[in-house]
Amino acid sequence: MEFQTIFESDFFKWVAVPVLIFLARIIDVSLGTIRIIYISRGMKLLAPLFGFFEILIWLIAIGQIMQNVTNLVYYLAYAIGFASGNFVGILIEERLAVGKVVLRIITQKDASALIIELRSRGYGVTVADAWGATGAVKLIFTIVGRKELKKIICLLEQFNPKAFFSVEDVRLAREGIFPPNGGSLLKKLKFSRKGK
Repeated sequence: MEFQTIFESDFFKWVAVPVLIFLARIIDVSLGTIRIIYISRGMKLLAPLFGFFEILIWLIAIGQIMQNVTNLVYYLAYAIGFASGNFVGILIEERLAVGKVVLRIITQKDASALIIELRSRGYGVTVADAWGATGAVKLIFTIVGRKELKKIICLLEQFNPKAFFSVEDVRLAREGIFPPNGGSLLKKLKFSRKGK
């Protein structure tokens, strides 16, 4: 069977091309999600690279639709692929968990044990006394990697399940205490100071 015959077959027009459009939209929308994440994190080299492939794939998909403007199946494949691409993009973003976040904890309960535990794990913790709507509270601030956030929230819930907390993305953080992948930063700082 020749390629020309395959491309002109009903199977190719009504099944293969819509599936390819669907998959192309999933890929290009997912790449767009990653590109936006990298832009927001200031990753100047990766964002344009993802943008190049995102738009290239989009052009190929939209080109197929423009060549077959009367085929409703192509439009449906395009729309369903876009919706699915958003879902897949969110899953990818959750897996990547690029960057750092600031975790703000407000609690009336004694937070000494939580603070000690966070510091023992190498996190920098800032604590302030404050006055809230219901009386005296402790404000606890720490910056954590997004990949570690669920683990830290579980830790918080062990110490105080009713504590209020909020999370905000951090574009840039420096001059703080951040736990590295291997061992406590506090230990490394103490060791490097002894060596001087």
